Amino acid sequence: MRILIVEDEPLVRQRLLRLCGELAGGRARFDAVADLEAAGDRLGRQVYDGLLLDLNLEGEDGFELLRRAVAGRYHCVVVSAHRERALQAFDHGVLDFVAKPFSRERLARALDRLLDAGRHRAGGARYLGVWRAQGTETVELEQVLWIRADRDYSELRLLDGRSELHDKPLAALTALLPPDFARCHRSYLVNLRHVRGLHAASGSRYRLSLAGGAELPVGRAHLAALRRALGMA
Repeated sequence: MRILIVEDEPLVRQRLLRLCGELAGGRARFDAVADLEAAGDRLGRQVYDGLLLDLNLEGEDGFELLRRAVAGRYHCVVVSAHRERALQAFDHGVLDFVAKPFSRERLARALDRLLDAGRHRAGGARYLGVWRAQGTETVELEQVLWIRADRDYSELRLLDGRSELHDKPLAALTALLPPDFARCHRSYLVNLRHVRGLHAASGSRYRLSLAGGAELPVGRAHLAALRRALGMA
């Protein structure tokens, strides 16, 4: 894995580089930059798997870079002295928020989550970022009916019938989504808030009916867990 640290304070930047290198061992390589311009340049030239981001960079707001991160393929951990922005960061789909000053132990927990995001469920996101010609925009997860695997991307189907494409694959998104979303099929995550029924179909198969008349297939491997999530077990 390759992870970019974005931190404007030289001493903190060097401490993050040192601690992350020690904690990760050989599992990741770390680079560090001091400002948003340098971060944007690095992210444009190099493929990264994760981001450690300060939100206040010499007076610049790191939230635009955060929105790019949650819309992109890599996960993000915020490291910031601005504790009051933690809830806002989680709303936008970060994996963790580490408040400054931080301990080695607290950074280790966040780094473990970043290096092995597939094993964790953050469960705090309210929005997902999607790409537009003019930049990134946010989609409210409440408005999402289902999410479908689309090769290395994910398709979001909204209540109004629109579809949006997200850069993260389905497996990566599961680390961000709240418990309202459950796997119903190897290719689908469904928003349980919009499920209207679970019905038997031909050949011992099942289908979900959703708000607006949409239907989704239910994989046998996910049927029992889906019943429990819907309170039908």
